[in-house]
Amino acid sequence: MAAGNLWCMRSNFLFGSRCWMTRFSSETVFKSVRLFGVKYRNANNEPSENEELLNNLLTMGVDIGMARKRQPGVFSRKITNEQDLKMFLLSKGASKEVIASIISRYPRAITRTPESLSKRWDLWREIVTSDLEIVNILERSPESFFRSSNNLNLENNIKFLYSVGLTRKCLCRLLTSAPRTFSNSLDLNKQMVEFLQAVCLSLGHNDPTGFVRKIIFKNPFILIQSTKRVKANIEFLQSSFSLNSEELLGLICGPGAEILDLSNDCVRRNYTKVKEKLFSLGCIEEEVQKFVLSYPDVIFFAEKKFNDKIDCLIEENISISQIIENPRVLDSSLSTLKSRIKELVNAGYNFSTLNISLLSWSKKRYEAKLKKLSRS
Repeated sequence: MAAGNLWCMRSNFLFGSRCWMTRFSSETVFKSVRLFGVKYRNANNEPSENEELLNNLLTMGVDIGMARKRQPGVFSRKITNEQDLKMFLLSKGASKEVIASIISRYPRAITRTPESLSKRWDLWREIVTSDLEIVNILERSPESFFRSSNNLNLENNIKFLYSVGLTRKCLCRLLTSAPRTFSNSLDLNKQMVEFLQAVCLSLGHNDPTGFVRKIIFKNPFILIQSTKRVKANIEFLQSSFSLNSEELLGLICGPGAEILDLSNDCVRRNYTKVKEKLFSLGCIEEEVQKFVLSYPDVIFFAEKKFNDKIDCLIEENISISQIIENPRVLDSSLSTLKSRIKELVNAGYNFSTLNISLLSWSKKRYEAKLKKLSRS
């Protein structure tokens, strides 16, 4: 018997204390070893679903179709912890319906061990005030909790963000709005915070801690962006609007903070389209800049959406100067603008001489005003 065809194996775990010897091809050995892997395989060496897991999830009320679309690989795992997950979440106050919804939308949750879940929950409780509040967050966004199992990284990020002056309220906002912040490596978060602190000092402000806190509270997504992107947008704002240090500081700490995490190409493109539209209506550069600086949200508008709203207002004899003075009217949807304009005109409201800001008022406030106009 050739030496290359002999395999001598000893395994107390699989075969007791006996030694055995037989002839195997490398393919046979490979298939045998795969039998003890983490996924089921069919005769064609393709992943097959774990029937016991499927039955468990069906019994729990999980939407199998939804779960398959989101994370199909979970169903071929040999070892899962769906029952442990269920018991853990029930102990925290989650209902069976909520648990089923969580697994349906983020099936990978069933791969987390009870020890990992418990540790992660305790870390979240350093930020969130109650178990029920965490359950509510998981119901809205299960990925925020189950996306990562690296609890040490989470712990280090929490400690770091507290150390740079972020409050519990601010961290809670990050956790609910931009949970990927806590999945970032600690070094990435440090890079962004140090970059923002350097920006603050370069603009002559002597409170980098307060500066970082304001920006993150205004824009919780900034920590999951690159410093290169944020730097490019800050430079664009400064150069495009000829802002001095104090003006730039006020903009990026306030209404312009949300622009910082956009693609720089998107910012430039949208600003150019806004300029083109306003120029076509007779505006000059100063008016365009005033409009955008007072209403930075316009940078988020798609070209058609912006043009349609402007055209709707212009068609009703509302001047572009009125829109520039009251840019918040663009907060309302196109259909709301049309219906309110029609109602107000029927009530005798003269847009050419009266304030147009009521077009963006809350529904309650607007209806009270309309009722008063209809009586007069």
